[in-house]
Amino acid sequence: MVNVGAIEEFKEVKEKFEFMSGQRADLVNAKEDLLKVISEMTEKMKVVFRENFEKLRANFDETFRELFKGGSADLILQEGDELTSKIEINVEPPGKKLQNINLMSGGEKVLSAIALLFAILKMKPTPFCILDEIEAALDDANVIRYAEFLKKFSKNIQFIVITHRKGTMEASDMLYGVTMEEKGVSKVVSVNLTR
Repeated sequence: MVNVGAIEEFKEVKEKFEFMSGQRADLVNAKEDLLKVISEMTEKMKVVFRENFEKLRANFDETFRELFKGGSADLILQEGDELTSKIEINVEPPGKKLQNINLMSGGEKVLSAIALLFAILKMKPTPFCILDEIEAALDDANVIRYAEFLKKFSKNIQFIVITHRKGTMEASDMLYGVTMEEKGVSKVVSVNLTR
């Protein structure tokens, strides 16, 4: 038995095969192009990351020295892919040995974290920043240093600060408080300290 439609069927299958082969080749080329773009972007991100990381390291050390009145601080990138590896924070408060931040007292950790925050804000100021009792663990002398930093940075950034610390309040331009004179009724009071 001879299939008279075999030649026609072969032509259809051949056309489909050639079309699908062309589609496959296009997809393979698109994949290669996409992988090339991803690789180029990754390299650019690494360059930008390295530049910004070095700026942040310098800012962190400078800010730390200013807040602690001496000492030094550094950020160490752990081994591995720099875009995903961990960052170790090493600090040396004045009169102490270099140590990992995890070995410091609560107040020293907080002041170091504040130094890192301000180092980041120094690089890329935001229009405003909300800080919620970040200085609660600090002693009075360090609260004053923190408040001075807030004042210095408030020229470029508007801060909304939630605090119970007198030193922070004294450095503020404007205070808002919530009181409850009657049970269940809150009242907002404000004081302008710039006058």
